[in-house]
Amino acid sequence: MRQRVTLITLGVRDLVRARSFYEAIGWKTNADRGDDVVFFQAGEMVLALWDRERLAQDSCVRDAAGWGGVTLALNLASPEEVDGVIEEARTAGATIGREPGTTFWGGYSAVFIDPEGHSWEIAHNPRWTVTEDGGVRLG
Repeated sequence: MRQRVTLITLGVRDLVRARSFYEAIGWKTNADRGDDVVFFQAGEMVLALWDRERLAQDSCVRDAAGWGGVTLALNLASPEEVDGVIEEARTAGATIGREPGTTFWGGYSAVFIDPEGHSWEIAHNPRWTVTEDGGVRLG
């Protein structure tokens, strides 16, 4: 198996609300308003929004309706970029779980929770390289 992730699908209870949130923070989609799944190109991968019940069934799991042990993250080139993304998310209706600040690991990060309960860490790690196209390189 190649060491790569090409698609992350977030299960949502309210597709219209979830789509509106991601569009409000600047994400673009070509999905029609009536589509039952919304795809966003995210660099070299895709983020999708789909009905939570249908996703659980399709993934052969039982939806326990609790946190699934997964946090999404966006790594940026500076603390100022972290601050900017958190303000965009706040304006779009996110709950800010942790305000921006210095971390125990020597970086700078914050957490927002989207309207469907998905947690996003927005971070700057001074030991990682953020490429010109937004990719991340360890070390």
